[in-house]
Amino acid sequence: MQSATPLFSQSSAAVAGATPATFLPTTRAEMAALGWEQCDVIIVTGDAYVDHPSFGMAIIGRVLEAQGFKVGIIAQPDWHGTRDFQALGEPRLFFGVTGGNMDSMVNRYTSDRRVRSDDAYTPSGVGGKRPDRCVIVYSQRLREAFKQVPIVVGGIEASLRRIAHFDYWSEHVRRSVLVDAKADLLVYGNAERQIGEIACRLQAGQSIGEITDLRGTAYLRRGMPAGWIEIDSSELDTPGPVGAPVDPYASEEERRSALQPTKPTAEALSAAAPLNAPAASEKVVKFYRKVPNAQRERSVIRMPSYEQVSQDPVLYAHASRILHMESNPGNARALVQRHGTQELWLNPPPIPLSTADMDAIYELPYARRPHPSYGEAKIPAYHMIRFSVAIQRGCFGGCTFCSITEHEGRIIQSRSEDSVIREIETIRDDVKGFTGVISDLGGPTANMYRLHCKSPEIESACRRPSCVFPGICPNLNTDHAPLINLYRRARALKGIKKVLIASGVRYDLAVESPEYVKELATHHTGGYLKIAPEAIGDGPLSKMMKPGVGSYYRFKELFDKYSREAGKEQYLIPYFIAAHPGTRDVDMLELALWLKKNGFRADQVQAFLPSPMATATAMYHSSKNPLKKISRTSEEVVIPKGIKVRRLHKAFLRYHDPENWPLLREALKRMGRANLIGNGQQHLIPAYQPVGTRPAIAPRPFRTQHTGLPKSGRGAGKSRRGRA
Repeated sequence: MQSATPLFSQSSAAVAGATPATFLPTTRAEMAALGWEQCDVIIVTGDAYVDHPSFGMAIIGRVLEAQGFKVGIIAQPDWHGTRDFQALGEPRLFFGVTGGNMDSMVNRYTSDRRVRSDDAYTPSGVGGKRPDRCVIVYSQRLREAFKQVPIVVGGIEASLRRIAHFDYWSEHVRRSVLVDAKADLLVYGNAERQIGEIACRLQAGQSIGEITDLRGTAYLRRGMPAGWIEIDSSELDTPGPVGAPVDPYASEEERRSALQPTKPTAEALSAAAPLNAPAASEKVVKFYRKVPNAQRERSVIRMPSYEQVSQDPVLYAHASRILHMESNPGNARALVQRHGTQELWLNPPPIPLSTADMDAIYELPYARRPHPSYGEAKIPAYHMIRFSVAIQRGCFGGCTFCSITEHEGRIIQSRSEDSVIREIETIRDDVKGFTGVISDLGGPTANMYRLHCKSPEIESACRRPSCVFPGICPNLNTDHAPLINLYRRARALKGIKKVLIASGVRYDLAVESPEYVKELATHHTGGYLKIAPEAIGDGPLSKMMKPGVGSYYRFKELFDKYSREAGKEQYLIPYFIAAHPGTRDVDMLELALWLKKNGFRADQVQAFLPSPMATATAMYHSSKNPLKKISRTSEEVVIPKGIKVRRLHKAFLRYHDPENWPLLREALKRMGRANLIGNGQQHLIPAYQPVGTRPAIAPRPFRTQHTGLPKSGRGAGKSRRGRA
């Protein structure tokens, strides 16, 4: 894999003696107190400003500060005008725009598209402090106020919308957020490496339009540059014409005739073929599979255009497959996707951070608390993580419904043991309210710390979307010893009473190390441990890329054994997703029976939410399976769409709730399983309805800001300006 220079290698000697700001300035008065007349970079964020390494704006701000730049923060500005965006004046280099730690649409709406009443990243948990499609709206306001200042968009919202993507909230494919935001550059992933490089290049006098070679960025250009080998992705999995279904009652001769290839219709060819497509008798495009290694870095894969994928779900699924195939930093090539008259150019992913870089980032001088301007207001997200420590990034699980891999990558980036211990000591000594309990040592997954491919050469060449599905790759190092040693050292620290693990445990990996399960059950579980089987049926599991229920049983057996040996009564709390692609009604019934048999009663359940760019989202939109080759006759995936079926699937997960019984009775009768209705232990739900309960009422029609909320209250007349 290509090497990269250390993250802070470009920092000037003057930086070493500089005193970091207690908080990055949010007002002109705070700038003046630091002796600043102008910021170099201003970060605009949809979250409240919390100076803690679990908050993106704090990490990026402190990384730039450590490289010698003056950084200001504009947090949760009023987007109905430009005044808040002008609070710190014009930055010398650029504006950085992020929606915050969560995608603004996920933050604002439930999986049933209902407006959430709260926001964990806002003081007092108040909802409505950020607009829909935050990155677009903030960028538009900045462009109104500062026409010539470069705008760089990033964070998870921009990262997951870097190409044409299906938007669940409008049920349409949208353009890259870079196009709609009218920004100059997009950075994807955690982006410390990219954002520092951008600042250094602009500082050196390079223009924003000249920064076209930086990994982990996307930009717009006109036409193709000279000297590049263009590969058309359509040949990887050539979409063909749609064939008519065969009549099951036809004679043998009629069937053979129906199966003969026929000339595709003009409509089918128009939908399937890229621009300037060859004649119908030829292949869709020419694809050069073998590019000489010496020219590989000058090759770019042309994906189907925005116009094509927005009109053709099969091409959308195909494009999704190509994007995920080109996600390994060791072998990924640049991608290009036409948007109208512009070319969206997506450079390969950034080189993963080294352990030294990870240590340096997490040991920057964070205040580790919210900005003082919030007073005593509680910011729920901060209170949840203030005593937790991130020990690694990335996830090689590849779960199709999850966006971690698309954002952070599948190569694990771990901190050193010493660095983690130093952060725990800082929490113990400096963070107000600490009682001796570390709430989590984790990351995207609790137990991938220092796990990696046994061979760097194999890792650089691999294109598998998961290292653990359909089984654990034999080239994967699954040694949990470094993590066990870290746990032991952490809990042995003076003043540390307990170290809990709150991040999700990948139990199929954990069973490879019984010693780890013993450590977890004996010392690091507070009575309950949450794990995520997500489903138990092969249909949905195969579309999720999750292990079978057998792995759960093996983990449970070990966990229960070591809990008993420790003299503790502890329980696993499994987490499941309703209405995931590949899930049939019978799968949810099977899961409900399993839950009842094992005595589980879920308080809250989550229906599948198609997040931008996820593989499962491509399944949801296209009914195709991008985990395999895509064609118009390739595997069709069962998709539980529509509010009625989604409500039913959630009701199966909450089979014990009387409000759901009328809906379940109706479904069980329709499925021919009325034998499960009755008042005995063998029944799923009773035949009677308790007094005072009623069937769950079908939700009323609703509108989002995107589709047009009814006008009411202050600023309603200006609400159009906040839409994208």
